[in-house]
Amino acid sequence: MEFSNQAIISEGSPSQKNKIGRGKIEIKRIENTTNRQVTFCKRRNGLLKKAYELSVLCDAEVALVVFSSRGRLYEYANNSVRGTIERYKKACAASSNAESVSEVNTQFYQQESSKLKRQIRDIQNLNRHILGEALSSLSLKELKNLESRLEKGLSRVRSRKHETLFADIEFMQKREIELQNHNNFLRAKIGEQERAQESSLMCDDSHDTYHHDRNFFPPNLIHSGHQPTTTALQLV
Repeated sequence: MEFSNQAIISEGSPSQKNKIGRGKIEIKRIENTTNRQVTFCKRRNGLLKKAYELSVLCDAEVALVVFSSRGRLYEYANNSVRGTIERYKKACAASSNAESVSEVNTQFYQQESSKLKRQIRDIQNLNRHILGEALSSLSLKELKNLESRLEKGLSRVRSRKHETLFADIEFMQKREIELQNHNNFLRAKIGEQERAQESSLMCDDSHDTYHHDRNFFPPNLIHSGHQPTTTALQLV
């Protein structure tokens, strides 16, 4: 520790203070009991004053506890020394718990990440094996297991394919029946319309024949030898 060129003096010697003024004090234990007690009283009062000023100026919760070398207790608190100490314990416990929880979470996520990486690697290898790639690293037992899995998978694929085909065939058959029924319905409608048209034409022909008979004499009367008294005239 560096010091000024002035002589180092111990606190509590008024004669030397008056001669050379206030100098820097070496921070070490004061051997003189009287001087040590005087320094303790001064520093204690100054510390208590600073604690009070801090609590008032900054609206801070302050608790100060000092034990002298003789075991005497000096304390200051703007609220309560016990309450401030309890708050301090809770804050320390919360900080410790947060750190422990954070550490546990970090370890858990690291383990989960490693597990997922292994699973991804295994799935990629399995996909390559299914495609018939990278088979040189497999043993005979592993090849047999792979073959069995492929056969089971192929069987399930074929079964599903047949189910889909049967479902499509059944749907097409139902659709065919619906189209046939609709076609028969249309044929019946067309037949009804044709019959209605024929009936209308027959009615028109019979009406024309009726008017023709009223306007002319029957031909058999002309060829029978009977001469009518009047000449047949065509009505206009």
